[in-house]
Amino acid sequence: MENEFAKHETDYIHRYEAIGYTSQYRVVDNRLEEFTTKKAYTPEEVTILKEHRYEGMSNPSDMSLLYVIETTDGGKGTILSSYGAKADTCVHEFMTSIPEKNIKDENVLPPDADNN
Repeated sequence: MENEFAKHETDYIHRYEAIGYTSQYRVVDNRLEEFTTKKAYTPEEVTILKEHRYEGMSNPSDMSLLYVIETTDGGKGTILSSYGAKADTCVHEFMTSIPEKNIKDENVLPPDADNN
């Protein structure tokens, strides 16, 4: 049976929120910023736990990346960004500046939901 969560970014976002990854982030002025608190983080203060890549269901050129992250002060959440031709270069530049030691590939979700 095909994993229904592998198809849509929002399905994964909801699953992560259910286990405590509730913060949403964006990149502003070369820093990762939490939407609600406006707290900003440098690349050294961010750990990428997992990355999920998606292609559009109706248009394969609609590509996106969902990053599951933690911050040094205990923040846990996600950031969604396009990649490929429609990529948001600020997000890409920030994510590639995160130190290698802060990039993991952890199975954060229960095994039944993380087959991507």
